[in-house]
Amino acid sequence: MSAATTRSRTQRTPRTPDRLCAEAIGLARAAAEEAAAPGVVGEHVEVVVEGDRVVTHLFECKELGYRGWRWAVTVARASRAKVVTLDETVLLPGPDALLAPEWVPWSERLRPGDMGPGDLLPTDAEDLRLEPGYSGEDEPPPNSVLSEDMAERVDAEDAEVTDGSPADLTVAPARGSLASIADELGLRRARVLSRYGLHTAADRWEEAYGPKTAMAQAAPAPCVSCGFLVPIGGSLGQAFGVCANEFGPADGRVVSLSYGCGGHSEAAVMPKPPRPAPPVLDETKVDVLPLRPAPDSGSVLPVGVGEDLGHS
Repeated sequence: MSAATTRSRTQRTPRTPDRLCAEAIGLARAAAEEAAAPGVVGEHVEVVVEGDRVVTHLFECKELGYRGWRWAVTVARASRAKVVTLDETVLLPGPDALLAPEWVPWSERLRPGDMGPGDLLPTDAEDLRLEPGYSGEDEPPPNSVLSEDMAERVDAEDAEVTDGSPADLTVAPARGSLASIADELGLRRARVLSRYGLHTAADRWEEAYGPKTAMAQAAPAPCVSCGFLVPIGGSLGQAFGVCANEFGPADGRVVSLSYGCGGHSEAAVMPKPPRPAPPVLDETKVDVLPLRPAPDSGSVLPVGVGEDLGHS
């Protein structure tokens, strides 16, 4: 085969479908209706060339819930044969098909607030947010080279948490008293937050209740000066606290010290009610008026003096 012939075949336009296979629309429709159901297979859409004497007939799918899908029936013909045979029948999505979203692992689908009562959330053993906690098992074995040095250090540390000098005690302090104290303080946990876990938590809280929120931008003062702020311990306590204002938007939430809202304790102190001025006219005083005027008041005429009223 010459180079010109090879070049002409590689640059050739898409192959022309085999005539007999392309005309076998009735055979393809019958196969599609047998696989689906009568009335579900729609109009003939397209003929796709799969290879030499192999084509695929595409039909519309009228099945409810399969919008844009197409029945694909592949037929073929052997070399020098005049009979077209059925290869396969499948239902394939078209360019406008309604498809389910791509599968995502549950660990990536989980969102804050998705857990409910009784749900269990397993944590990966290699979770970057956690690191091994203090367990009290850091002491080397007795035959270790560092055992004597470590024993002296442990004794010194245990002496700091005992009453008085160990020489004055009637009973020698038990090894691992530091571990007991750590257990009481809640430090004997298998894993604790790593630096990465602390940073991700801080970023999450900063985004929800931080200085860049619209509420904080309009607040009269930050939470660091609010009386409703409850401080928290640890390194996060330098930047966060808990809001205890039942009327605030972040009640019971961890807020940034730079966050703020209109419920700040010193934002608008209510003034004392004004005391009214004394009245000019005392309307509460009762004036006693006699039913009959006194004789010396000038309103009573002397006896025998007066007009004749025409009485006999």
